[in-house]
Formats: sequence, structure tokens, C-alpha cells
Amino acid sequence: MSKDMLLWDETLFKNGEVLELDYVPEYFAHRDSQMQALKFSLKPAMRGMRPVNCLVKGPPGTGKTTAVLKVFSEMKEHAGNVVFVKVNCQMDSTRFAVVSRIYEKLVNIKPPTSGIAFRKLFDKVIKQLVDSNKILVVALDDINYLFHEGHADEIMYSLLRAHEQYPGVKIAVIAIISDVGISHHFDPRVGSVFLPEEVEFLRYDANEIRDIVTNRIQHAFYQDVVPDEVCERVVEYVDLTGDLRVGIDLLRRSGLNAERRASRKISLEDVEKAYEASRLIYLCRSIRSLAEHEKTLLGLIAKENNMQAGELYKSFHEITGLGYTRFYEIIGKMSDSQLLDADFSGKGMRGRTRVIKPRYEPQDILKCLEQ
Repeated sequence: MSKDMLLWDETLFKNGEVLELDYVPEYFAHRDSQMQALKFSLKPAMRGMRPVNCLVKGPPGTGKTTAVLKVFSEMKEHAGNVVFVKVNCQMDSTRFAVVSRIYEKLVNIKPPTSGIAFRKLFDKVIKQLVDSNKILVVALDDINYLFHEGHADEIMYSLLRAHEQYPGVKIAVIAIISDVGISHHFDPRVGSVFLPEEVEFLRYDANEIRDIVTNRIQHAFYQDVVPDEVCERVVEYVDLTGDLRVGIDLLRRSGLNAERRASRKISLEDVEKAYEASRLIYLCRSIRSLAEHEKTLLGLIAKENNMQAGELYKSFHEITGLGYTRFYEIIGKMSDSQLLDADFSGKGMRGRTRVIKPRYEPQDILKCLEQ
């Protein structure tokens, strides 16, 4: 057997955990100003005061969530009077689900999923905070997933105005929003009490990407597994997509491709093969958050590619039995999420016929739906 061949019990990965998308790295460079802004906003909690609310915004894959989690981790060591909670709003996408996650963090018990009203559960959360004399800091990650059906305003209003009904309770919110080309605005009743410190995360430049990717390679793989040209190709793809998560996933998949070939080195071909899957990471993540009937509608749109709303509704209704109102609610939600366009064609009565088109390549959407 060639010495260049990997044995069946050998691996290229020194620490594969470094390439998991939810891994919080020790080395977190090029975000010093954003980290300082977050720490400064939360610092009042160290003195028993209500922290300053924050709006953390920027494109996907620019370090927003990691920065917040690292600040939480650092502050936990010095702020025993503060409870830090991070809620993934893509998964917990209603007011009740968000408060359930907070309750679980506070008392280490999951509340019932049914049979309990939001108000009763929220009262329990507040009572726990008051009785324990704790300050609550909630990070609502990917809060943009809550906007379409009004859940963002509902939960923000409940949290930020809690002190009016429950004197002495101290709650601050960090709203993390991925900028996908849509402007999200809170209700004026929320905006008047939110008044956040805005912390902006810009895309990494090529040198910053190279530094981060090189560091991940050093920690994830054994020496000489990743040639310089492979590292540069990964950097090019991250720069192209603007999403660091694409590069991290690309490294993981490329390493697995090389192991499949029993090779001791990752090749450019391994990277090119892996990129087909890695480039769709954000699209697939968005699609995974959809309900089944929403996926059904998106699949119909991808298969037909360009349909008038009336025809699309007939097909959708035949499969799901859902009505016209729900159909248009889903169209609006997926339009806000940048999955499709729903433009007026200028045809039909008063030119109000809508044409529904996917924003991504239909085959890419169908590939993610299959996953």
C-alpha cells in the first residue's frame, strides 16, 4: 500500500469539532470593536442596573452570534446576578416558544407545550426573576424570522415593557438580525422602549477571511493535510459568498472527500466537489425552518419556475386543502425571507395578476428540499 494512502483507522482531522457550525472558537479575530460595544452595553448589569438594549445586524456568516455568545461567556464569570439566554428564533418562532426557552433556562425544567397560556408562563418567568433578584439578558438570534406574522413585536413588547407591570424586574434584549436585503422595523410602541445601541457587522475582507480560515485549518487538521492552494480556494469561495460558514462547512466536507479517497491530502477537486453542497448552506438552513405546507408550496414554485398566483393556488389547494388567505400569508413570508419574488405582471384585471418566481435556481431549491 502506498505511503500516500490513508489507512482505514487513520483520519485527517485532528479536531473535527472546530469545523462544526455551532462551534464557538477561542480565536475570534477582527471583531474587537463590536465585542467592546456589546460589553459596554451590558456593563451596567455588573452594578445591578438594567443593561442597554442592542441591535446586532449584518449579513449572514459575519460573526454576530459568536460575538454575543463569547461576551455572554466572559460576563458569566463576573456577573452572578445576571441570567444570559440565547434563543434561536428560527426554531423558536413564536412568542410562547421564546418565553418557554427563557423559562427553561431559569428553572432547568421545560414547561408544558400545551395547556398553559402565554401570560401565565410569562408571569412565572417574571416571578422567578424577582424572587431570585436576577437581571435577564435575552439574545433573540435571527429575530428576522419572527417579523412576518408579528411575533417580533409581540415578544419585544412583552419583555421590554415588563417593568411597567412588574416593578423591579430588569430585562434587556439583544436583537440579532441577519441583513438579507429586507428592512425590518419594529412597531412604534416597541421602538419607543427598545432604543438600542446598534452594533454593525460588516463582511470580512479577503485578508481577514484568510486569517480565520488558516486558523481553523491549523486546529482542525493534522499538519500538511491542507495545501496552500486549497486554503486559497476556500478563501475565494468565502469571499464570493460573503458567508464564513460556507468556508467552514467547505473545509469539513473537503476533508471527508479526501478521506473517502484514502488520501493524506485534500485536493482542489475535493474542494470543488464539496462546494456544490456547502454553497447552499444558508438556503438549506432557511428552508429547514419552514413548515411542511410551506415547503410544499416552495417545491411547486421551484418545479414550475414561473407561475401566476391563481394557477399556483389551485395546485397548492389540491395538495394541502388550505385556503386563499393562508396561501397569501405563506407567499408573503417567503417573499420577506428572500426565497421568492411575487411581482405584479401588469396583466389581468387592473394589472393586478401576480407572477411567483423563485429567487434561487430551482434545482438548488429542490436539492435542499430533498435534504
